Amino acid sequence: MTSLTPPAPRRRRAAFAAAAIALALLVPAATLLAVDVYLHRKYARSAGYNVWGYRGPIAGAKAPNEYRVVMLGGSTAYGYGVNADEAIPAVLERDLARRSPRPVRVINLAYNNEGVYSFVYTLRDYAYLDYDLVILYEGYNDLTMPAGPNLSVFRHESPVFRLTGYLPIFPIVFKEKAAAMLHGGDAGALYRDSDKTVFRPGLAARVAAGALQATAEAGSAAERGLGHVATEPARAIRDSGRTGCSGDWRHYCEPMRMAIEQALDRGKQVIVVTQPYVWLEGKSHERHVDQQTELAGMMTRLYASNRRVQYVNFGQVVDTRDTALSFDGMHLTPDGNRRVAAAFVAPVLRMVNR
Repeated sequence: MTSLTPPAPRRRRAAFAAAAIALALLVPAATLLAVDVYLHRKYARSAGYNVWGYRGPIAGAKAPNEYRVVMLGGSTAYGYGVNADEAIPAVLERDLARRSPRPVRVINLAYNNEGVYSFVYTLRDYAYLDYDLVILYEGYNDLTMPAGPNLSVFRHESPVFRLTGYLPIFPIVFKEKAAAMLHGGDAGALYRDSDKTVFRPGLAARVAAGALQATAEAGSAAERGLGHVATEPARAIRDSGRTGCSGDWRHYCEPMRMAIEQALDRGKQVIVVTQPYVWLEGKSHERHVDQQTELAGMMTRLYASNRRVQYVNFGQVVDTRDTALSFDGMHLTPDGNRRVAAAFVAPVLRMVNR
């Protein structure tokens, strides 16, 4: 009878081959993880996010009697152009420490370019933070309609995040560095139309930028290989007809309503905010005012009698044409962020005391 067991040398060769394959996969992965954790730490204060994908220190378990707030929004809530401790959520937390009868933690769950569509994803992703109050602070990134709704959900572009909750940072760091090389030191060009930039980089800068972009894309491609085990349905906004908003703004109001309802269903409180009125090319003041008028109407129709929901209008809190308060007509300077944070204190304290 022929034995089905390979001779010992063959078994040893098979084991060696299996170990070699495992090392070939695990060692690069471990090295990449170590680099990624290092980059998270390096850029945590300046422009990055922590390993769990939000800006600022990692929030542990809630302290006794702690009241926990999460702020969702786009780049103005995230604090584009300022350090993490100068962004609105961080300043608000310090302001509340002087005024609140109980400890308050404010966690920054915003990210650049995200609109209201992303809110239901973010609330679900970070339910484990056990927050008490949700602040929904976005309208700027939804002014693109009727060109099309903003369906960006940045964190969900990463299969690693969808599977584990860990959000790699090295692809975005490398892409921003490449953008800075190609646009005269302006990393923000990554988030804008390239035809607005007139800087012409030299050959060395183009080569270095190309290498960074290629490395970032390789990392992103490796992530996408996991996509088949972390699939999601196609993104779309389906108008329920419940908001009463008109025209283009139905596709702004409906995701906002869905986020509010999701928070309420989980027993949370909600503050919905009109941001300081924008003055920015392509995102006109008049259009923003129109959008927020529709939002205010929805809030009155649906939530005027709900004590767990507040709507506040910060449209006039900061004049975004003042260069001491806004460096581009939308994003705020540290002084501008301090004004908005100060305006938040009273609405948040009302919720804390309910």
